[in-house]
Formats: sequence, C-alpha cells, structure tokens
Amino acid sequence: MCCATGANSATSRVIKQIVIYVVAFGVAIVLMRQVRKPHRWIGRPFLWIMNRTHSALTDWGLEHVAIEPDFTILDVGCGGGRTIQKLAAMASEGAVYGVDYASGSVVASRAKNAELIKAGRVEIHEGSVSQLPFPDAKFDLVTAVETQYYWPDLVNDMKEIRRTLKPGGRLIVIAETFSGGRFDNVKGSAMKLLGSHALSEEGQRELFNSAGYDEIKTFVEKRKGWICVVGRKTIHETPRNNTKEI
Repeated sequence: MCCATGANSATSRVIKQIVIYVVAFGVAIVLMRQVRKPHRWIGRPFLWIMNRTHSALTDWGLEHVAIEPDFTILDVGCGGGRTIQKLAAMASEGAVYGVDYASGSVVASRAKNAELIKAGRVEIHEGSVSQLPFPDAKFDLVTAVETQYYWPDLVNDMKEIRRTLKPGGRLIVIAETFSGGRFDNVKGSAMKLLGSHALSEEGQRELFNSAGYDEIKTFVEKRKGWICVVGRKTIHETPRNNTKEI
C-alpha cells in the first residue's frame, strides 16, 4: 500500500510538471507573437517596451540618411509610434505617414502621435507592406525599423516600397541583429521561433539589388550588433500611377 501511494505521488508530480511546462510554453508562444503582431490590450506593454528599447537604434540608423525639412516620409511597421515622432521632428515642414498590419500598433501609434495627427502632419493607416495603401512616387523616404524580419515576401515587399518612393527617394532598413552579427547566436535563435528572416550584410545588399534599388550602402555597429541598409530608387524610373490614395 505504501509503495502504491508513493508511486501515485511520483506520477502526480510528473503530470504536474508536464502541465506547467505545456502552459509555460503556450504563454511563451503567445508573448512572442505579440512582438510580431501586437493586439490591442495584451500587446500594449510590448509596444511601450519597443518604443523605449528601439529608440537608440533608430537614432543611430537615421544618422545614415539625409532628411530634409519638407520631406514626405513613410514608416513601415510603425509599432508604438516613437519613430514617427522622431521623423516628424526632423521633417518639420513635411508630412509623415505610418502603416502597420497590427490593429494594436495602429491604435497605439495614433495615441502616441495624437497632437501631430490633429495638426495634419501625421497619418497612420492599417495595412500590409505587401500592398501599401499609397500611390506611386509619393515618398522621399521610407523607413523600416525592426520590422523587415517579418515581411512575408521580401523581394516583392521591397519592390512594393520602391513603387511608393519618388525617383531618387530612399529606403532605410534598421535592425538590431543580423546574420553574422555580434549577437546573432543568441538573438538569431529567438528570431527563428518567430519565423523571421535574419539576413547577413551581404544578403541585404543582394536583396536591395534584386528589388531594383541602386546606391546601396550598409552600415554596421559592430559593438552592438546593429545594421542599417540604405538603397535608392533609380532617378529615371517612371511611376505607374495605378494605385488610389486613401
């Protein structure tokens, strides 16, 4: 009887541990998905964290591209809206647009930039990088901070961005990790769980080239493992004017 009781107790402990691991794994999956696509309530803390942790990375990246006061700029994957604030301050006489496929991000970004939206200097839309809700040749600059990892079709999505750029306009991609970077062994594993694309520096060059950009430049902050890539839309490229503005 004593042996049976002991066996039952051991079995219960094993079952309890299995349940704990399963629940913990499920919670981890949910939380990681919030990083990729934040929902309105559960995603808010993640958006707040991303606004804070990506700020220095964004500042470093934006140092590598010229921003004129009258620029019209698009921020793809605008998240919590902090980058839009920064861009609006730089393009003080221009206009800044944001787009994100996560409804939670759109709500948070609009709240973050409420005064700029009221002043008519900022607009934020819900939409996908694969089908941007903007006309051809609208933007002087498109920014993508910590978002390219998650694009579903890298080459075609890069081409879609190029469509919205004015001839001579630039796309800048800024990321805190890349294949071959200092912390790739640690961050790369986490990114794979999110189904993301972690390209190398050369891989980024090849991607920009395949998508039709020229004057491609890469910048690496080796100590922190950051990367920034800038590409230009060819000046003599003719816009198609086949997309309706909203």
